[in-house]
Amino acid sequence: MCFITFEGPEGSGKSTQIALLAAYLKKKGHKVVLTREPGGSKIADKIRQILLDKNNKELCPSAELLLYLSSRAQHLSDTIEPALQKGYIVLCDRFSDSTLAYQGYGRGFDRKTIKMLNDFAASGRKPDLTILLDIEIKKGLKRAHKSKNSKDRLELEPVAFHARVRHGFRAIAEKEPKRVKLVNINSGVEAVFCKVASLADLLLKSQDA
Repeated sequence: MCFITFEGPEGSGKSTQIALLAAYLKKKGHKVVLTREPGGSKIADKIRQILLDKNNKELCPSAELLLYLSSRAQHLSDTIEPALQKGYIVLCDRFSDSTLAYQGYGRGFDRKTIKMLNDFAASGRKPDLTILLDIEIKKGLKRAHKSKNSKDRLELEPVAFHARVRHGFRAIAEKEPKRVKLVNINSGVEAVFCKVASLADLLLKSQDA
């Protein structure tokens, strides 16, 4: 039973690295579930559509926060917990740290309140390892926009918002260095994956000890 999450600003390459890690772990004989937030289950994916729809400009920050938490609670119940109980390694693209970074640091909500709400929505579940992929904001946004046909609602936020989010992620890593491992992506996909794979191997080795 192992829960690994990937975090980072827009365009940090999470989707690429999490897919590489899933393939790597499967080759080593592990049972793996690959999932994402917001979404990750039938109901949670419907909430995702609301959250990322660029036409929902009137969605207020407090409603946004509660929708993310609702999606997480459903995702955890439908996908994450059942997989962990069956002995799978669960790899998740974003989790509670994103809520703290985006809604706490980005939107300016009280961080203690968000931590409390995160604990409630996730039933106290925390990742065994969080890999934080870090990238300079303008470079990340350029990469994110290039990989999609159109921008989602959060990608349309100003650069200053995304700078606060990045600062939030880095602050989380500083406060929880044992769980959150910061990896700079400037060294290229293969070099970054070597670091990601080694972090996962170390975690699995420690659990087997």
